[in-house]
Order: sequence, then structure tokens, then C-alpha cells
Amino acid sequence: MLPVKFVERVLRELGSDEGGALCRALEEESSVSVRLNAAKGLSAPSERPIGWSEGGYWLDERPSFTLDTDFHAGRYYVQEASSQFVGHIVAACGGAEGGRVLDLCAAPGGKTTLYSTLAGRDGLVVANEIVRSRAAVLADNVRKWGLGNVAVTVNDPSQIARLEGWFDVVAVDAPCSGEGMFRKSEQARAEWSEANVALCADRQRAILREAWRALRPGGLLLYSTCTFNFTENEGVLREFSAWTDGQTEPAERIGVESEWGIVCGTEGDFQTFRFYPHRVEGEGFFAAAVRKRSGSGERLRMPKPLRAPMAWADRRAEQELERWVEEPERMRFAAVGDTFYGYWRPQAEAVLTLSGVLNVISSGVEMGQLFKGVLKPAHALALFTGMRRAATAVCELQMEEALAYLRRGEVAAERFAEGMNLVTAGGAALGFAKRIGRRCNNLYPNSLRILKG
Repeated sequence: MLPVKFVERVLRELGSDEGGALCRALEEESSVSVRLNAAKGLSAPSERPIGWSEGGYWLDERPSFTLDTDFHAGRYYVQEASSQFVGHIVAACGGAEGGRVLDLCAAPGGKTTLYSTLAGRDGLVVANEIVRSRAAVLADNVRKWGLGNVAVTVNDPSQIARLEGWFDVVAVDAPCSGEGMFRKSEQARAEWSEANVALCADRQRAILREAWRALRPGGLLLYSTCTFNFTENEGVLREFSAWTDGQTEPAERIGVESEWGIVCGTEGDFQTFRFYPHRVEGEGFFAAAVRKRSGSGERLRMPKPLRAPMAWADRRAEQELERWVEEPERMRFAAVGDTFYGYWRPQAEAVLTLSGVLNVISSGVEMGQLFKGVLKPAHALALFTGMRRAATAVCELQMEEALAYLRRGEVAAERFAEGMNLVTAGGAALGFAKRIGRRCNNLYPNSLRILKG
């Protein structure tokens, strides 16, 4: 049952016909949608593309993602259709290729992986999550996506705001009351209250102010929630606009097709977009975009590093690491403790700087550790789109064999070459296994193994 006060507000604000249609839609089944990872080459899973999302598709039915090797290989992300609209906003406003993107409230990683694709190899996405357990899930999803251009951080927004004027795009998918998730989450219904709506709005205003500091003049600000109410959406934007005191300006016009069913509007300089489940095949969602006025007087400012956790690899280590990537000339390598990481050159120095001022728990592509000059590859390297497959033996498994591998079960040694093997299914990399004589060690991470199904 929907919260009584929520229903009363919806009927009051939208009227009995529109509000009633929304409430009825919230009692229906949710649609299922995915977004393909273009870098990993998966064919269209249905004949129903999502109009506002490149690579997005609605599915005709919900498959068992847990038992799909392509899911574990990072060939697609299960992402709600409405939330994929942020990619359309960024693309309409000039894209993010080669730029720096801050995803300030990033877990579990759907939008982060989308921004990772948009930023490309020359760009950098800083994906922040304040809750460490959620940040760990975010890091796992980023590794699975495999583009090697994301740094996952665990910091309060005020700490990230010290990177003044550092980002070209700042995205705030703000914690909210979750009204748009009512048909997917009984917990969202149970936790909703008018008091929580007010509390969320206070938190959203504070986060936006910190995000604004990190955005360069001329940069793009995205704000989004998965809730319907004015208080957390237009109300927050109205107060934020007053606080910026004329530092905003409209972004480029973001086109929307009428058949999409999106309700478009404005709030000051912000363009706004509302997704109602009775109008759109998707969950409830709100998004808005604005630019920081050029010449607003702010300058790029980076705080002094507090530590130096990263050190560039020496030439001997580089030679072994370069052997494992397709384009070694485009990459740099660094060590954090005894573990090596790879970075695309255009943003390598930026990541080094970040590591000194923020709590970075994952960045670039984890390569692994060197033992007597030979790399013991990390799981993340197997999923990296830039890995050189000729660096090691490759073992293609059939479906049941692959699922056994993903459960971290025993794998028949005779299927593998002696030494390290890249394990694939349907041509997509899943991880590593190492054969030693008649025994084969399954190196799939225990924390990621399939437990059910």
C-alpha cells in the first residue's frame, strides 16, 4: 500500500485524473532494462531500444542475470531506463570525451559506468561514495565495466569540494526519499514520511553547494533524484539558484521526443525533466541541468597533497606490465604498495594528484603484483578492455563450465594450458585460472562468486 500522505499530496498536486494514474502505475510491475558496454561487443538483447539512451534496451522479460556469463563479464549493466537519461543530457551539452567528470553520489555505479563510456580513454571519472560498503560495490562494478578511466573515492562532499574548479561535469544523483522506487522497493514505501522528505531536501541543498565549488566556470551541473515531490526537486533548485547569486546560465537545449512521455520544464536557468511511470516505461525520476557561468571569478585550485601513496613504476617493471596491454604507449603504470596499476596517459598525473588529497580505494586498472619480474595478474586486468590476450593462454569454457568457474568450483585441469590462463565464455573474459600439472587453481575472487542459482 502506498503511504497515505503521499497519495494525498499527489492527488492534490496533479489532480485526480493524473495523480490517480500515477498511483495506479506505482502498483504495477516494473519494466526491465539494460545498457550495453560498447567496448565489449554484445549484440542487441531485444528489438526495443530506449530512445534517449545509446546502447539502452528494454527487455521483454527478466532473465536470470546471475546465471548469465555476459553479466559477469561486464558486457552490460542492468540499469533502470529513466536513469539512463543523464547520458542524453551530457551528450546534448557537448559530451564528456576527454573531460573530468565527478559523480558525487555514485553507488552502485550505473551512472558511473555510463559517464565512463562518455569520458573515453582520455577522460577521467571520479566516482565518490561516502559509505565504504557501498563504495566497495561501486568499485566492483567499475572493474567489471573495464574501461580503466575511473577513480573510486570515499570522501565527504566537502573534502571533494576542495578541488575547486577541477571538473568539467559534476553530477549529483542526490540521496532522496525514493518515491520513484515505490513499485520496486517495499522498504522505500515503509521508510517514506513527510519529515524524511524535508530531511532529504536539507541534505540535497548542502551537497549541491559543495558540488558547485568543484565545477569549473563554464562546466555542466547535473542534478537528479528518484522522487516526484517539488520539495526535493524544483524547491531545492530554486534555493540553490538564489544561493549562487547569478552564477548560473542555461545549458544547451536538450531535445526530447514527444513520444518519450517525459514532462519538460524549467526552474530558473535549469532545464528540468520528469519521468512519471504512467507516462514513461520506467521508474520515477527527476533530472535537471545548468551551466556555471563562464568568467565567474573562480580559479582552479588543488589542495596540497597530504600523502604520496603512488609511485611511478621503474623501467624494469614497466617492460613486464606493458606486455599485458594492447596499447602500452598510451599508458603509464604506478605502484601502490606492492600492487601495480595502469592509467591512460592523459589523466595519469591527475590520478596521482587525487591520490594525495582524497581517499582513493580504486583507480585505473589494477594490474597485479610482480614476483621475480613476472606479473601475477589481478582479476581486474582480465575484465579490462585494453588487455592484450596474447600475453597469456586463453581458455574458452562452455556455459556449464563457465558457471562452475563463476561459483569458484573445481575446473578440469586438462581444459587449460600449463601456467596462467585467461578464462572466457562466449569470447568475453571472466577472470584467470592457473594450471599447475594436474591441478588447476580457480582464481575467481571469492567475494564475487555465484552463491545461488
